[in-house]
Parts: sequence; structure tokens; C-alpha cells
Amino acid sequence: MRRSVAKVFAATAASVLPITLVASAPAGATPNHATWGTIVKQAAIAKELPSHLKTSGVLRVASDATYAPMEYLAANNTTVVGVDADLMKAVAQVLGLKLRISNETFDGIITKVQSNTYDIGASSFTDTKAREKTVNFVDYFLAGESFYMKKGHKAMTGSGLTQMCGLKVAVESGTTEEADATSASSACSKAHKAKVTVRSYNDQSAANLAVSSGQADVGFLDQPIAGYVVSTSKGVFVNTGKAFAAAPYGFAIGRTYKGLDKAILDATKYLYTHGQYAAILKFWGQTSGSTAITENKAIS
Repeated sequence: MRRSVAKVFAATAASVLPITLVASAPAGATPNHATWGTIVKQAAIAKELPSHLKTSGVLRVASDATYAPMEYLAANNTTVVGVDADLMKAVAQVLGLKLRISNETFDGIITKVQSNTYDIGASSFTDTKAREKTVNFVDYFLAGESFYMKKGHKAMTGSGLTQMCGLKVAVESGTTEEADATSASSACSKAHKAKVTVRSYNDQSAANLAVSSGQADVGFLDQPIAGYVVSTSKGVFVNTGKAFAAAPYGFAIGRTYKGLDKAILDATKYLYTHGQYAAILKFWGQTSGSTAITENKAIS
């Protein structure tokens, strides 16, 4: 998952998340927002916004657009689309704000949220205790870790980290998959198996290319993205191994402007209660990650 080395701060519901790999909207798809209806500004929620947003009228969001179907670039190679992008568009509509989503390298997003370059990081961030020390989170999704490989490659066996023993594993830099693959060598050693060779790449697209070109045996990433990579590969890739370690995604919110986390939480709750949240997840084929919107890891 897109998280740092620290262990996950998991919601109770994470332990019962059904780990299923699902197909998603076609690559490059731009959804018809009429699918989830018109969303009008909710004045009572918008009132919670900090003054700088009331003045600017623009919600600034950072996302690493290489992680389909959660966030990636549309066919024009400019517009960020995906689950997170659509949830943020809907949140902005509830708050009566315009939305500006920028494509940023994943491991620099939280720093830029802290420095107020952006108001929110919406990029499949797993909510961890380590990250909660620097930003607040509004949890909105549940996902596990999973694998894929080229069709015809020998399938993985076992469960958890030891599924990677003896393999060359492609991961995106800065993710927990990178940390977990690295720590898997220790687990493999204890199981008297060969170590893991970890190959890290700047973005998920490069990691995918490593698997397709044979530089890596297997790709290791979040469950929804693994399913998407396979479903859009035209038969090149197949899922393998057993998904594990379900945990919550959260929108990362800076702490400079008091009240922003509550406004985002209440706007997301509104979407959950009124059906737009479910409709967005359904469009992208990610209903298995649905969770009640009740978490706000705010430390104000």
C-alpha cells in the first residue's frame, strides 16, 4: 500500500475486508458525472472551511497519477482521473469550491501538504501512526496488498511475505510494499528459503514495465491496482498469490488551517449518506473497498 515503513493504524473494519481482485473502468476512461447526479453546495458544511479557502474558492489537491484506477492520467495525458479524483471533485462540490488536482511524485506529497503547497493529498495514502504525526487523515477506503506477474510465469505459493521468497519483486519507491518486500528477506531466511530481490522504481508505470520486460518476476502493490493492472493488460499479466494486510486509505490534510479536516470529513460523510460515494466506487469497480465514513484522525 502507499504508506511508509511504520505498521498500519488499521480500523477495526479492515480485519474483515473481503480481499477480491476486481476489474475496473477502461484505461483512460473519463466518467460521466451524471452517473452520481448533481451535487449542490452544502452551506452548513462549507461554513466549516478555513478562511483561506473561503477566499480563494479553490481546493488544491496533490495526487501521484500512476496508480490506476485510484489515480492516473486520462487520454489527454494531463487530466487526473480515478477514484480519488472523482471523490475529491464530489467533495469540492459539497463545499462549493473549484478543484485543482496536480500530478506529483508520491513520496513528496505529504511534505508539500505540510508546507501548504496543497490542502490535501489524495493518492491512496494508507493511514499510519507514523503519518498521523505529520498530517491528519479522513479515512475513506479499505485495501489489501497483492501481486501480479506475466502470464505463464510460475505461480506464487504460500501466504503473506514469504510468498516472495526467491523472487525479484518490482515496487514503487516510498510505498509499504517496498518496505514489506525488503523485510520479507528476513521472513524468508527464518523459513529457510531464498531471499527477496527488491527492485524499486519512481512510479508504478515503471514497476509494471519491469515485470512485463522480465526484469522482475512479480509486481507487488495495492489490491485494487493489481486487479486493474491485470484487467487492462490484454492478457499480458495475471494475478497470483494471496492478497493480505487490509488497511484504510485516508485523505492527508495539513494542520496549519484549523477546521479543514472536519470540513473534508463532513463533506465525505455527506457523499456516503446520499449515495454518491457508492456510485463513484461502483463506476470504478472498487465496491469491495467501501467502508463507512466515520474516521477522522485529527490532532488539532
